[in-house]
Amino acid sequence: MGTIDDYLAALDPADAAVIGHAYDLAREVVPDAAQGLGYGMPALIHRGKPLVSLMRAKSHIGVYPFSPAAIVEIDDLLDGVDRAKGTIRFDPAAPLPDATVRALVEARRREIDGA
Repeated sequence: MGTIDDYLAALDPADAAVIGHAYDLAREVVPDAAQGLGYGMPALIHRGKPLVSLMRAKSHIGVYPFSPAAIVEIDDLLDGVDRAKGTIRFDPAAPLPDATVRALVEARRREIDGA
């Protein structure tokens, strides 16, 4: 098992399902992404750099693309979604749409590939 698998195994099953689905979507966009750590959080890694992390907090799930630019790039898909410079937050009962997760991961992948 990897860091993400270990993290998911420790979560409440409902939260694990929501977070696991988002990671599955990310792997569809970047199939060669590996499990690892980004700033101490379980994350998918692409070309040695953190791609995305999802973590359960007390009142939300946080999505961390390790890039404010990736969030800005998909801003039109985040209408009504709580976000800050480097974080997107959502209620686990109302997950981000699949297309939004894919667009975010694609934006971060392009950023890493261009670096």
